[in-house]
Order: sequence, then C-alpha cells, then structure tokens
Amino acid sequence: MTGILEVRDLEKTFGSVVAARDISVSVPAQQTVGIIGANGAGKTTFVNMITGHLSPTKGAILFEDRDITGLPSRDITRLGISRSFQVAQVFPTMTVVENMRIAAAIAKGRAGIVSQMFQWLDAPEAAAESETALELFQIARYRDARAATLPQGIRKLLDIAMAVAGAPRLLLLDEPTSGISIEEKYGLMEVVMSALKTRKITVLFVEHDMDIVGRFADRVLAFYDGTVIADEKPDAVLSNPKVQTLISGTQRAHLGAVDV
Repeated sequence: MTGILEVRDLEKTFGSVVAARDISVSVPAQQTVGIIGANGAGKTTFVNMITGHLSPTKGAILFEDRDITGLPSRDITRLGISRSFQVAQVFPTMTVVENMRIAAAIAKGRAGIVSQMFQWLDAPEAAAESETALELFQIARYRDARAATLPQGIRKLLDIAMAVAGAPRLLLLDEPTSGISIEEKYGLMEVVMSALKTRKITVLFVEHDMDIVGRFADRVLAFYDGTVIADEKPDAVLSNPKVQTLISGTQRAHLGAVDV
C-alpha cells in the first residue's frame, strides 16, 4: 500500500463547466493536509468526490488500496471515511451525549432499523464510546446540554466529535474555524488536532485562514481553477509567488462561504 488515500487523474465536469481537472494526490496515513484556494477553485468539488457526494467524470479514488470511485456516501462512510461540514450538523433539540450516540449508531450502520438504533443508544458500548469522545474533545461538561444552547465553538467541537464517532481512518473537515472568533479559533484547532492525532486519524481540512493552515497542516494543497497548483509543506506553499498572487492575496484572513 502507498498512501491511505490515492487520487489519480481526477476530473469533474458539469456540462461545459470543468470544476476539477488533472488532480493526482497521494496522502500517507496520519498526515494532516490543509486545502486552500479561493471560492470556486474546486476545493469542495474535490472533497465531495472523495466522500461520495459527487461522482467523478474521470479518474480514480483509492482508499486503503480499494477503489471507491463513485460509491455512495453511506458506503464510503462505512469503509472508514468521515466528514464534517462548514455548518455544524447536529440535532439541536437533543443533548450532547444523545447526539454522540446517534452519530455512532449511524456510522456503525445501526440506524437503518429504528428498533436496532434505540437498542444501540441504550447499550453500554454506546455509552462508553460517547463518554470517551466527549472527554477527548473536551466537551464532557456539556453532555446534558441541548445542542441548540451551545456556544458556536462547542457546537463545532460536537460536530467534529460526531464525525469521529464511527472511528474513521480518514476525516475531511470543511472550514472547521468558520464562524469562530479570532480569539477562539486557535484553541478550537488545538483541541481538534490533538484529539485526531490521539486517534491516529488522517486529516484533510479546507481552510481560508492562512495562519491556521500554516500552524496545523503538515502539507498544503493549493487549488486554483479546478486543479492543484502547489503541493508542498506549508512554508513552501504559502511563500510560493504563484500561490500568493492567485490565492493568498485575496484571502489572507478569510473569504466568504460559497465554494464549488
């Protein structure tokens, strides 16, 4: 096996619009990869193809040497790839611990039959797994709070903890610091990255904040016009004149939320 994730000659078109082209990337296990690029550069299209939300027009995606190209997202999740979204995907009327148990049930394929899901929610295994995750992401003191009442940063941590509930080997994070204040975002990322390293999870994260990317990524993929224009260590990518001209100059701090 080479990388835990192998992307080969990936392309995605929507009619005459080319959203992604000529993308070939190999990601070793336990590496943390930052993904940067202006809105419309192809970052989200790339993530959506890996996670099964879009089927590539051309190319191949291999996860742990298995071809997962075009598989439905639910099958990809069960194989060990998980994802969090820019807007936290939590159940607002449920408590934090209930959210964790439901996420674990879904990830383990126990949510298809309602009776099986409720049996799992009450199982000792579910309780133990949920408590471990809450401690790992430092949100255990909120366990009985309803998700709707949580501060934004805590809600983000819950969302990412839920994405890890099924014990994935690869996790994709979509702008984990979006909507978080400057004062909170570094603390949030410290908690998240520490937890993911403890679990030995390979991470790809989309981020507009170049300082966050430089601090937390082992490697950076810079997207422009649907393709990767730089793939190196953070210092090399962020100091690359082409990247500075095409990307960094327009998003040094943070751009808007819409992407393809």
